[in-house]
Amino acid sequence: MKILVIEDDADMREVIVRSLEAERYVVETAPDYSKARSKVFVYEYDCVLLDINLPGGSGLDLLRELEEAGRRRNVIIISANSSLEDKVTGLDLGADDYLAKPFEMAELLARIKSLLRRSTRDGEQSINCGNVRLHPDNFRVEVAGKPLELGRKEYDILHYFMTRAGRLVEKQTLAEAVWGDSIDQADNFDFIYAQVKNLRKRLADAGANIELKTVYGFGYKLIV
Repeated sequence: MKILVIEDDADMREVIVRSLEAERYVVETAPDYSKARSKVFVYEYDCVLLDINLPGGSGLDLLRELEEAGRRRNVIIISANSSLEDKVTGLDLGADDYLAKPFEMAELLARIKSLLRRSTRDGEQSINCGNVRLHPDNFRVEVAGKPLELGRKEYDILHYFMTRAGRLVEKQTLAEAVWGDSIDQADNFDFIYAQVKNLRKRLADAGANIELKTVYGFGYKLIV
């Protein structure tokens, strides 16, 4: 899962990034309005943590632009502005939650997990496709009730596809989601082929009845 942290305070940004990476999220950052805007309109994120007071503009204006463009995001506002008016405005503009500074990282992490659980799996604790069950809260995978051991990136790829079963996914989109936005500078996607190949073999050996199908010239699709 990939999260964008839009926060101008370097110390706060570093604390948030370290905490998120410890929870195995892929994390991107933006320290000001301009960089935030360039990222949210180019890349896909599972969640955006948005400060309101940014150099160069307001986080509320960014929310407004996203709403007008129909580019829905899972947004949690993290702001020192704790006024009722700011909260109402942010929520009306499409934010999903609002957390006033200062806050405990444990609460932020809990809110992120809750939001992702609601948005990607209808509030369920696990994700199910065919006879494969994935438990995002503790990174476990089961095939027909039996544990399946996966490498870190293999798990991340499987998680990404199981939340998008049946959808065509471009190779570059997959790479950015699992390795981060900077991967768009890569010369080729051989590293993806290798990880997908290994994941396919592990799933097949475990008796999984789902398949990562190659759509030539485009990318992949998870089918049951």
